[in-house]
Amino acid sequence: MDLLEMMSSNTGLYLAFLGSAIAAGLAGVGSAIGVGIVGQAASGVVTEDPSKFGRTLLLQALPGTQGIYGLLIAFLIWSKIGVFGNIVEITMQQGLMFLAAGIPVGIVGLISAIYQGKAAAAGCNIIAKRPEELAKGMVYAAMVETYAVLSLLASFLMLNGITV
Repeated sequence: MDLLEMMSSNTGLYLAFLGSAIAAGLAGVGSAIGVGIVGQAASGVVTEDPSKFGRTLLLQALPGTQGIYGLLIAFLIWSKIGVFGNIVEITMQQGLMFLAAGIPVGIVGLISAIYQGKAAAAGCNIIAKRPEELAKGMVYAAMVETYAVLSLLASFLMLNGITV
């Protein structure tokens, strides 16, 4: 049975795919916004002093991790439901569990990446005035990352509890 035939008769599979879309989609959008925020601030710093490009690039990379976390959870969902091999039948209850497992990393990834971008943009201001203080700017931005990691852990543990 191919994927389309399976999905036409299996609402659980739809819900599992929805969970993976929430995980990857929302976290990815948050990362794109966060990286964009830092990119704008970094561009201003580099305009004044091009030698600060490397330091600001480090800060710009930080909000991108939430998108990676969301994609990781999406891949794990796809792996469990057999997208990379044989699709397995997913009950409505299992589908709801997969949906629920994608929500923490998706929502927290969306919000934390945006706020991490704002914190990292403020770090660019530190670099503009005191380039030797890069580590302090990174610590401020990394504090926001803690909550993205916790949501990744929550989603991962929820996925491990689902048997198919």
